[in-house]
Amino acid sequence: MAGRERVVRMSVEQPLWRALTAYRVLTLIYAALLAGFGRDKWERPWVAVAFLAFLALWTLVTLPRVANAASCTKRFLGLDLTVALTGILLTPLADFDAQHMDGPTLPSIWTAGSVLAFALKGGWRWAAFASTLVAAANIVERGEPSEDTFHNVLLVWVASIAIGYVVEVARASERTLARALEIEAATRERERLARDIHDSVLQVLAMVQRRGTALGGEAAELGRMAGEQEVALRTLVSSGLVPTTRVSEDSAEGAVVRAVETPEEESAEADLRALLARHAGSRVTFAEPGAPVVLAADAARELAAAVSAALDNVRVHAGPDAQAWILVEDEPDEVIVTVRDDGPGIPEGRLDQAEGEGRLGVALSIRGRLRDLGGTAELISVPGQGTEVELKVPKVSRGKAGTAR
Repeated sequence: MAGRERVVRMSVEQPLWRALTAYRVLTLIYAALLAGFGRDKWERPWVAVAFLAFLALWTLVTLPRVANAASCTKRFLGLDLTVALTGILLTPLADFDAQHMDGPTLPSIWTAGSVLAFALKGGWRWAAFASTLVAAANIVERGEPSEDTFHNVLLVWVASIAIGYVVEVARASERTLARALEIEAATRERERLARDIHDSVLQVLAMVQRRGTALGGEAAELGRMAGEQEVALRTLVSSGLVPTTRVSEDSAEGAVVRAVETPEEESAEADLRALLARHAGSRVTFAEPGAPVVLAADAARELAAAVSAALDNVRVHAGPDAQAWILVEDEPDEVIVTVRDDGPGIPEGRLDQAEGEGRLGVALSIRGRLRDLGGTAELISVPGQGTEVELKVPKVSRGKAGTAR
């Protein structure tokens, strides 16, 4: 998989801030309507008008302050709560009977918005602090609080604390998810680097070891040293400590060719048939559709590399005289490539043993590549009847930029 994966974080609490902004405007309108309908009961209507006018100006001017957590500072929260508490305590001054009746205060339910801002900003502890001050102000305003007063105070207290707790849980979940995505991206990058090493350096070292042993003499010593380096490098690959550049191996000659990927190449498309045709030969039969098999260029390269890894396994484990067949099927929603050989097959448990020894050809070069493309790799092997590897890749690969036409 070319390029570096990016983890996009989206704040789960942002919709709550937008809801709070709307809540403050709506409750301002509600408080103004209550004052207008009850204007006949105000002994000092100018107090109510003056406060509500200031409340309207304060609400509209400070709307950007409640747009997100960053702009909602502690200083603003303190001033906003002071406005709400002042409105509560001014209610008896505007209405002499307010202490003996269960009517609304001047700010009415607008006060809850101030408390909710504390909850969104600092969680349930901040919400408990703000709602406690509001409760105290309501009790002082009523003088002799009734059952309804206690009910309203308790409702604001419980609701704000509950919302604050939900916000804290949401933030913790967001951090956990972001960390998990970062770990997944790092793991995929490590596996990609390990596949590159396996498909290039490890293959060359293995070839040097085999040919050196076959030639004997000084070549045998070189083969032994190459084998030791192969084991050491496999250990480093398994631990994810070795960075490398993207390379690909010419399976016919064992030559290593460096390929530099550009953004244009990543977004281009390629005919899979052209990438797989080079494997055809006296011992490899290639069957392809009559029309181009178009995939995103990076997806086509990764799929071709997985096929190359499967053929490498055939040459190494099935013997030099083994025959292999490559079949490409272009389905409407996916591309299926099947690699089959007539070798002795894979003994049961051999793949798990190889992975434990650091030999990750199937685990990384084949299954890892297909997983990163959003596809699957299925290996079927019967002792004495050969091995079949079926690779499936969707036309729109997960996490890739290009789409096939």
